Amino acid sequence: MKRLMILLSGLLMTVMAVNGAVNGDVEQAAALAGRLSPRLADKVVFQTIEADHGKDVFTLESQGGKVVIGGNNAGSMAVGLNRYLNRYCKVTVSWYADVPVELPSVLPGVPFPERVTARVPQRFFLNYCTWGYTMPFWKWRDWERLIDWMALNGVNLPLAITGQEAVWYNVWTRLGMSDEQVRNYFTGPAYLPWHRMANIDGWCGPLPKEWLDGQTTLQQRIVERERALNMRPVLPAFAGHVPGALRDLFPKADIKALGAWAGFDERYRTYFLNSEDPLYSRIQRMFLEEQTRLFGTDHIYGIDPFNEVDPPSFEPDYLNKVSRHIYESLTAVDPEAEWLQMAWFLYYQREDYTPERTRAMLTGVPQGKMTMLDYYCEYKEMWRDHDGFYGLPFIWCYLGNFGGNTNVQGRVKEAGKRIEQALAECGDNLVGIGSTLEGLDVQQFPYEYILEKAWNFGKTDEQVINELADRHAGHESEPARQAWKLLYDSVLDITPGNFAAPLPCSYPAMGKDSRTIKYNTDDLLAVWDYLLSQDEVTTDAMDIDLIWVGRQLLGDLFLVEKQAMDKAYKERDREAFFAHSDVLYEILSDMDNLNSHHPRATLAHWLKQARALGSTPKVKDYYEMNARRLITTWGGSLNDYACRNWSGLLWDYYGKRWENYIREVTVAVLSGREFDEASYRTATDKFQEKWVTSTEEVVQGTADEDLLTHCRHLREKYVFRL
Repeated sequence: MKRLMILLSGLLMTVMAVNGAVNGDVEQAAALAGRLSPRLADKVVFQTIEADHGKDVFTLESQGGKVVIGGNNAGSMAVGLNRYLNRYCKVTVSWYADVPVELPSVLPGVPFPERVTARVPQRFFLNYCTWGYTMPFWKWRDWERLIDWMALNGVNLPLAITGQEAVWYNVWTRLGMSDEQVRNYFTGPAYLPWHRMANIDGWCGPLPKEWLDGQTTLQQRIVERERALNMRPVLPAFAGHVPGALRDLFPKADIKALGAWAGFDERYRTYFLNSEDPLYSRIQRMFLEEQTRLFGTDHIYGIDPFNEVDPPSFEPDYLNKVSRHIYESLTAVDPEAEWLQMAWFLYYQREDYTPERTRAMLTGVPQGKMTMLDYYCEYKEMWRDHDGFYGLPFIWCYLGNFGGNTNVQGRVKEAGKRIEQALAECGDNLVGIGSTLEGLDVQQFPYEYILEKAWNFGKTDEQVINELADRHAGHESEPARQAWKLLYDSVLDITPGNFAAPLPCSYPAMGKDSRTIKYNTDDLLAVWDYLLSQDEVTTDAMDIDLIWVGRQLLGDLFLVEKQAMDKAYKERDREAFFAHSDVLYEILSDMDNLNSHHPRATLAHWLKQARALGSTPKVKDYYEMNARRLITTWGGSLNDYACRNWSGLLWDYYGKRWENYIREVTVAVLSGREFDEASYRTATDKFQEKWVTSTEEVVQGTADEDLLTHCRHLREKYVFRL
């Protein structure tokens, strides 16, 4: 009997391998596994199974020494593969291409068969802003890993807005604009998300022509791979945003300036073409036909006509007509068109968008043809304020990160509770779960957690945390489990906010510290102690945990020391002032060195990416300026919005600002006069602008010992202060 079972198992593997040769889903899943590690090809076999009553499903079991993963499509098979890697191999797959997949020396079997179905049909990922805060200088290698990561985590509705400027370039030039006019209308590459959302025009432009060509090819590869993995890429459509120069070419067109945005002056104001104007439908057709020619279509389009800017009118009838006409212009070109709309505007402009106005706007589209992305649900669920979006389907989304800020934050546990409540209350109206993070940062757990909620794993909180901790450690680890239990239950119960990085990344000001500590620092210190008690650290995920927690603690200490230094200044206590100022310098240096242990926590990596995309020294310098400006001065009133707790940035940029601040306050202390903050700010603003436009090599910390040892030394050094 045993021999017969072995023969049957072998025959089954042969049949599945033959089927795989002609089965596109099996081929794509196997190719994904091979990209992660060639070793998986020897252990894992994929097969096609039927959907579970119309729901995505995967199965996982061991047969004849192989791990057999079934799925109703390649995407479901990828989720099954991720389950095997996470649960049984204790492996986290990084969304960064330069982090290898660290498999155990012996690939384990699956002790008990599993069958898991999706709880919702749609799983959304990404945010327009991510293309600025993380992806502006990405190449195919970066995208390939992220697409694989999305597939592993069940995403089947990714935002896909790369390369649209090439489409717009062709549209605007065909309508009579010159090359120079069009490229000056576009922003610089790092700022394109806010141009695409009709917030700003022209800032940090003109956009190089080589950018347009390169991004076209990149987008073609992106959507091809996403479709191969059973995703529906969400492409853009015309939402009414037009160049101001179009007013000269079409003087009779109804084009109006939109409201001011984020402190930018009139030069960067955007313009809106009335959806009732005949030119609107013409532009929509030109854009969609050209985009489809270049990138194909899956008939779902992201359209956000008034994101963070005032519409020409808030009258309900006007808002209803805008929606209706936009949808009609879509279906005139693509009869199967569906509209995906961010609900962010309902939160951001919540005082303007009353239920009456919102209902009018959303019901201008036929029922079922518009899906809402409820953008920031861990903090504010807009579906509750707007009667379930008046019958429209919606996707519950977790934002989790503004500006790519790198602090410890998340409100993960609360988000999980809210998802369960929404699933229980909303019925078929809730069609998906997703994440709308603004920047990838380095800590993946919150986003993996949210996307896992879209599948019926049936895990308890304890199981979630234990599995997470074990795969971060690479093995079953009680210290890692205790650390993550504290993070999950206590520290991560923080709602992300704008300008949220620790104080070292904040503009220095006397007695006006914008940062506050919103959790028990003893808990965070206990987390670090648990992590530091491990015998060794062997995974990239654990490296990130150590840096993430350690630099947050040092940032918290910096806040305490800075407040003590300001107090000493006001009390004219010179001895205390100099003692605290010395500690501030030490902390900045130590934070910089700590971050240098991981490339994704360094400014050098960000700038290297930017320069690598340029073909000439001039273009390389231009890209570097974009990269430097976005994460520092930004523009308008957004200075420090995208601040990063990175090596190089901490010492070369933030450190210089703090050096200026401490020096000026020191002069005031020694001379007995008041600190001249206005003069200090003038000098610091000049420094900032000079730094942003510089191409000099950045000074950053060095990793002169292994990370675990380094962290232990820091813990000992600050033992009486933390």
